[in-house]
Amino acid sequence: MYQGKVTQDFENSDPFLFDIAEIDFVLLTHAHIDHAGRIPKLCNEGYCKPIYAHKATCDLCEIMLPDSGHIQEVEIEWQNRKRKREGKEDLPPLYTAEEAYECLQYFVPVNYDEIVQIDENISVRFNDAGHMLGSSIIEIWANENGKTTKAVFTGDLGNNDLPLLDSPTMIESADYLIMESTYGNRLHVRNKEKAKLFLDIVSSTLNNGGTVVIPSFAVGRTQEILYEIDKLKEQYGQDEEFFRKYQTLMQVPVYVDSPLAISATEIFQKNMDLFEDEIQEKIKSGDNPLEFPGLRFTRTAEESKELNESNESAIILSASGMCEVGRIKHHLKHNLWNPKSTILFVGYQAPGTLGRSIVEGAKKVKIFGEEIAVNSRIEYIEGYSGHADQEWLLNFVYSFIHKPKHIFLVHGELEGQEVLKEKIEKETGIPVSIPSFGESYELEENLQLLEREEKFVNYDQVFLRLDVLDKIEKLKDQIGNVEEIVKEDINTNDVDVIHLKNRIKEISEQIQKLIS
Repeated sequence: MYQGKVTQDFENSDPFLFDIAEIDFVLLTHAHIDHAGRIPKLCNEGYCKPIYAHKATCDLCEIMLPDSGHIQEVEIEWQNRKRKREGKEDLPPLYTAEEAYECLQYFVPVNYDEIVQIDENISVRFNDAGHMLGSSIIEIWANENGKTTKAVFTGDLGNNDLPLLDSPTMIESADYLIMESTYGNRLHVRNKEKAKLFLDIVSSTLNNGGTVVIPSFAVGRTQEILYEIDKLKEQYGQDEEFFRKYQTLMQVPVYVDSPLAISATEIFQKNMDLFEDEIQEKIKSGDNPLEFPGLRFTRTAEESKELNESNESAIILSASGMCEVGRIKHHLKHNLWNPKSTILFVGYQAPGTLGRSIVEGAKKVKIFGEEIAVNSRIEYIEGYSGHADQEWLLNFVYSFIHKPKHIFLVHGELEGQEVLKEKIEKETGIPVSIPSFGESYELEENLQLLEREEKFVNYDQVFLRLDVLDKIEKLKDQIGNVEEIVKEDINTNDVDVIHLKNRIKEISEQIQKLIS
């Protein structure tokens, strides 16, 4: 499922660009909605064969897909009210919560390290990807004309020092590797620095009388943050300054304000056998890392509203992580304008999303049609990302004893993919491709790119237009910011005027590049 304002309406409701009748089975790497979100649409359109996924992924899809269906229903209801005023016909939701429930009957749970014989020619094995509960790297063996070819599909690879989960499994051999590349050009903050940074941000905000709002993905990131808060006390021994900050944190309530996150936390607690060994030992001793004093769960909408009516300082974890839907938008509306509060981002923000706009420095944003000034402190701790950074993506490639003949980079922005491609080719000599949308490859000794159909080429043009529109919107925001400064501050000094003049020149040059 595409996530991000620019593409989601256009892409998600479009027909699939393949014949559903030709699919024999589905392999699902994990439950995050950008990977699993259109499975109910697939089933609505006639798919009724197996969907293989790790047991924990099946558990999570039982709550995440119906929740996604509910969001589709709510969103289309809002759009249809607008369409009605414009004299347009109603549109159906992408799928309903009930339709999402119905597709769950096709899920087939598997365990890690278990070889599953799909048919006489195809077998697969799911391995721990360390990205979220149940996430999997999938090995696929295909027998054709007496020859076995092995492909490895990483899905989303985990950040190597993620709390709670084991590190990604290293795979020994592959003929072909299809690998994610979300952070192909970036390095994360390491764990100890991350914990200190988190505590510094939170304690200084609370001392200032503000609230810390953490837009958090309901499944995975929320549970990791809860674990991080619980274990902070172990980080710095007898450091007095640390304990002062820690006490500040422990004196305020920590709210998990997302029914989905609450249900997901319960599923995490049922699947603690997937946690790393050290944490399993703590659990056996009675120390549950997902429970601590001050932790509060708000299930109802009324309880959620009360959080914004209170003047007390608090920490609020709320979905969605990219700020596109859900209760987080209400918390942003009530806190973005407040210079005492902090919005702390702990996960990837896709281009075109509200979260990305805030992280990139927007001065004003629209929430529920109302323009909100961004006066709060904005922080982003990249080390909490569930994705491997460049170093660990490279380490995953290095770990193969029998190296792949070819690597395909997917699931990333082009800039990062090109940097990672260059590094892999330079340091390993393995050829790398960055496939375009709709390309098909025949995996033979001489890798062959099959001809792309015209319908796929048209999609490239659409994405290009959407990218240009996104850039135009950003330029409009920049021009608006300069205009406001000039209008509102008539006492702007000469140095500032020169700076503004240079800024306008930069924007003009960007516009020239766009249209040339």
